[in-house]
Amino acid sequence: MAKQRLPATQAVRVLKAARVAFDSHPYSYQERGGTAQFAREMGIDEHLVIKTLILEDEGGQPLVMLMHGDQEVSTKALARQIGVKNVQVCAPATADRHSGYQVGGTSPFGTRRRMPVYCERTVLELPRIYPECVTIQLILP
Repeated sequence: MAKQRLPATQAVRVLKAARVAFDSHPYSYQERGGTAQFAREMGIDEHLVIKTLILEDEGGQPLVMLMHGDQEVSTKALARQIGVKNVQVCAPATADRHSGYQVGGTSPFGTRRRMPVYCERTVLELPRIYPECVTIQLILP
């Protein structure tokens, strides 16, 4: 049986160029299915599925936030942590424009625009994460 080809997303190109080891886990996209849909289809805990959110601060500056799929981001707490007055999730068209990806398939890798990336600390404690349709085995010091 032939090996399934990866979608040629910018994220895949960036990871390959950086020689980052990853596995592909394509799934059946469902409108508004989110991380719960991916977790069900893969048979994994939704906590391991990391959602990539595109937000903006009060000045319209975009940023990326990585969070467990089964949790929500406190925009007030995030704003305090990064030293801005407030942050809010971008409208889908705005998020698409900043990232170069469509909402529901946004990757923190290979975004169209250079943006700071913030991550829930507990995400880094996981031995394996599932962002987008690429699985990354984290190797931490």
